Amino acid sequence: MEAFHTIQGEGAFTGQAAYFIRLGGCDVGCTWCDVKESWDAATHPLQTVEHIVGEAVKHPARIAVVTGGEPLMHDLAPLTKGLHDAGFRTHIETSGSSPISGDWDHICFSPKKFKDAVPGFHLLAHELKVVVFNKHDLQWAEGHAARTATQCTLYLQPEWSKREAMIPFVTAYVMEHPQWRVSLQTHKYLNIP
Repeated sequence: MEAFHTIQGEGAFTGQAAYFIRLGGCDVGCTWCDVKESWDAATHPLQTVEHIVGEAVKHPARIAVVTGGEPLMHDLAPLTKGLHDAGFRTHIETSGSSPISGDWDHICFSPKKFKDAVPGFHLLAHELKVVVFNKHDLQWAEGHAARTATQCTLYLQPEWSKREAMIPFVTAYVMEHPQWRVSLQTHKYLNIP
């Protein structure tokens, strides 16, 4: 769908330069999605792995973040191989609703209520990022955290359109449950893509 060089705004690598590769196609359908134009893969032109990697190497960042839509709707093994061969760390941001493909240095798993993760996906995650749209999401997050590996970093992220209402609940919850961390969409505060 698009690719751009920017600053990672969320999670464990917040503040680091990264090259984002956004793939078209999503079958999850989150009502609050901020990239709904990514959902229909057919509206975005196909590109070769060579072209995608060729564009990525033009920029100095050596973290490539593959996102969507839902990127795991595609076989990502050729893309991660191409990125690794070009010297990139490979990161993915996914709902885990499709089986894993590709070789990933970092998996950001962000489960969604709209479509369950495939069995066993929780154990693959390096970070669990739960978007908090309402107070009930905090308990839903705990159910997912209980299924991750012990080394998985846990993040609660206020949903952007409700951030003013959700930030007090999220921060209070993290203060009482210090195994969690707060993730903010820093790139939106900085007004960068």
